Amino acid sequence: MGSSGENEEANIEVPLPTSSFKGRLDMDIFRFRPDTSTPVTQTTPRRSTRLSSTPNRTASPRKPNGDNPATPSRTRKRKAAAVAEEVEANAPVLPDGSTGAASPSASSPHILTPRGTKAKRSRQKSTYQPPSVYSHLPYLPDAMAPNLLVLFCGLNPGVRTAQTGHAYNHPSNLFWKLMYSSGVLPIRCSAEEDRTLPERFQLGLTNIVSRPSRNGAELSKAEMDEGVSVLEEKIRRWRPEVVCMVGKSIWESVWRVRHGRPIAKNEFKYGWQDESENMGRGEAVEGEMQDGVEYVEGWNGARVFASSSTSGLAATLRPEEKERIWRELGSWVETRRAEKETKAQARGDDTSL
Repeated sequence: MGSSGENEEANIEVPLPTSSFKGRLDMDIFRFRPDTSTPVTQTTPRRSTRLSSTPNRTASPRKPNGDNPATPSRTRKRKAAAVAEEVEANAPVLPDGSTGAASPSASSPHILTPRGTKAKRSRQKSTYQPPSVYSHLPYLPDAMAPNLLVLFCGLNPGVRTAQTGHAYNHPSNLFWKLMYSSGVLPIRCSAEEDRTLPERFQLGLTNIVSRPSRNGAELSKAEMDEGVSVLEEKIRRWRPEVVCMVGKSIWESVWRVRHGRPIAKNEFKYGWQDESENMGRGEAVEGEMQDGVEYVEGWNGARVFASSSTSGLAATLRPEEKERIWRELGSWVETRRAEKETKAQARGDDTSL
């Protein structure tokens, strides 16, 4: 019984006191009143410092040199730009066909520039290559005949010329174009017609160095100097009226051998050289004489004409300058060819009488 009474007392619910009028009056203190309330400070939404145009005051202190820390993307762009500048600085632009030093891009061709394009692969610098390197290529025979108007002397056969067996046969070579535009050739001819030039137009072809190579930089000065005496013998044997050096370096070799020193800058000139520089002087000895050649006693040698190189790699002279140099020779050829034709016709008239 006693425990039952205790349970009943424990389950009795005590009613909560109701709010008094005074309590309601006290709650009015906490009501919001715009005219009297103190402004509440709002927290600025958190944003990325990368997108914010205003520097963050809580950012890490700047470096002593005042530069902002580089982001990874900027670092990559700077590295790519540096590589591109190095490639451009090392790009080869030499008129003799040789090139500048190789840049790192030569070993890493897939490095990207800031615009996402591949850096150009730089060419390897051309240096001397022994004859054994191109021993698999055939030599190019001369195109010769008696009583030539002009004998054209090139540097040496290129790889394509040696492979095809036709002179000046590279697509970028301007020889055949200049031969026609200058008036040396009365009609357009191609490299495949090189063997017909002596008979058809009294024009011959030879080289100061007979072995082929990729370009002139792979030849030695000794090879070129040795070729001078061979060229003199050819001129003395065949006796052309003029020998045209197709390129400045060829005449420089002849001068170096004759005078024992390099030609000075103010001594070189394109076009006709002084008659004191004529080549092939002297009487042809036994074993040098060719059938059909007119060996006139007291022959003063072939007149020398120095023309511009026709190689596509030769960019020292502008196209109009090359045309002017070649036109000087072409004008002489046109005049001389007309004179010989007139004499031939006159001899024919005399014979018929």
